[in-house]
Amino acid sequence: MLSRIMFNEALNRQHHDLLTMGALVEENIRKALEALRNADQALADEVKASDTVINALQIKIDDQTARLLATQQPLARDLRELVTSLKITDNLERIGDYAVHLAKAAKRLAEEPYPRPLDRLERMALQGCAMVHDAVRAYLEQDEALARSTAALDDTIDRDHKAFVAEVLALMSENPGRARQATKLISTSNYLERLGDHVTNICEAVIFMTSGEHVELN
Repeated sequence: MLSRIMFNEALNRQHHDLLTMGALVEENIRKALEALRNADQALADEVKASDTVINALQIKIDDQTARLLATQQPLARDLRELVTSLKITDNLERIGDYAVHLAKAAKRLAEEPYPRPLDRLERMALQGCAMVHDAVRAYLEQDEALARSTAALDDTIDRDHKAFVAEVLALMSENPGRARQATKLISTSNYLERLGDHVTNICEAVIFMTSGEHVELN
């Protein structure tokens, strides 16, 4: 069994890796958004390529967690933290996938521009990026209040999602020739809406870690 000092050192390494994973996910969301704004297909390709690094980090963190669970046999608070890290990496990996979907949308729109501003999509992406940052910080700082306030921001993503879908459907009804593009845009908005849901999942896991309480924040 690991000594307490060795266990804490292992946890610190895991915190560093999880912080790195969160930062990479944030960076990919921002890059995908910039690719969308500037019709930058090369930057969109960068997002797709760097997603493999995020996936590799998830595997590394999950393997570290499995070793700690097997060798330390933690109880109570330590066990909750290790279980929480597994939930966080799973949700961060999914959020990274949504950044890739946004990058793919940027490439499609570079070839066939949308005739209206994409302000709502941009706000959803920026809000999601900020939520990822604060959710990871809530985990590292064991800050339940920050986890709750971060999850509450998902409501703004949901509102923008509903408004954007209504806008795209209205445009499609006026111009049926854009039906294929409209479908892709609605799908992209759906991914960004789910991004917010996954951050909320992280926040719920943080609350479980700090208090042992299972909560539904959606």
